[in-house]
Amino acid sequence: MVRLILQRLALLVPTLLGLSVLLFLWVRALPGGPATALLGERATPEAVERINSLYGFDKPLLEQYLTWIGQLLQGNFGTSTRTQVPVLEEFLDRFPATIELTLLALVFAVGIGIPLGYVAARHQGKALDHTTVVASLLGVTVPVFFLAFLLKFLFAVQLGWFPSAGRQSPSMVATHPTGFYVLDGLLTGEWDAAWDALLHLVLPAIALGSIPLAIIARITRASVIEVQSADYVRTARAKGLRPPRLRRRVVIRNAMLPVATTIGLQVGLLLSGAVLTETVFAFNGIGSFLAAAVFNLDYAVLQGFILFIAVVYALVNLAVDVSYGLIDPRMRVR
Repeated sequence: MVRLILQRLALLVPTLLGLSVLLFLWVRALPGGPATALLGERATPEAVERINSLYGFDKPLLEQYLTWIGQLLQGNFGTSTRTQVPVLEEFLDRFPATIELTLLALVFAVGIGIPLGYVAARHQGKALDHTTVVASLLGVTVPVFFLAFLLKFLFAVQLGWFPSAGRQSPSMVATHPTGFYVLDGLLTGEWDAAWDALLHLVLPAIALGSIPLAIIARITRASVIEVQSADYVRTARAKGLRPPRLRRRVVIRNAMLPVATTIGLQVGLLLSGAVLTETVFAFNGIGSFLAAAVFNLDYAVLQGFILFIAVVYALVNLAVDVSYGLIDPRMRVR
């Protein structure tokens, strides 16, 4: 297991290095430039040249890339051309919000998707199974932003059950030592602040987790159906293994490998979908800030934030690889 982890960590270095090259070239291939975004289309050539010189955009690409990598190794991710705040500071300020939203959306998707897929597989061909398949198809096809607007209008505007925007009510006075509002409320004993922050997370998390939930349910259903018809399951059943033990020790355990892979892949979908969800709910996370950075061609923010997200995604995939060994002991010797 330790060897597997070390191998994956070693592969992380060239992966991130290649990503940094592609990311650097992609950002500079965007039409226009940060000077045009800052000064407007009617900016004078002298003003554009001054901005480019100030941020080093007039230097050769190779020199810009090497300078950027050198700064990264020193922990300097640059400064936003829009807010004039260091990228790392902006990221640390907004990252907890996105992590809270992503974790709750993942819990929602996994907590409902796996049991739903398993129950559908147990009742294959029946009404419950057909209903699950149709519902999962709808979940995959409905766009995140449309569902977000629908949930916001119905449960926040019409019914008033949940807040419509933000991370916490403006009237709420709370301390935030970590930046994770729900956790902060629990740590400081401010239960009303924790509950208020949780209520602000419910609708964005449901909107963000709807597509992963549908995908996880479908993969779980297909995997359980495949395992139930396997020879080793029929053999275990013929030897008299009791159904509860058979389902728990044989069917579910073997069906979880593709599901674990799917869950790992959905983390990337959640992080990318957070851009739209945070924008709809005015949620102050990295998604909404990244959307503003794209609009303003803020090179430093785009490069830093996307690279951060890539590191998180790579670490999640490492966790998925480790989970293989926990689910199936045969994977530990590879």
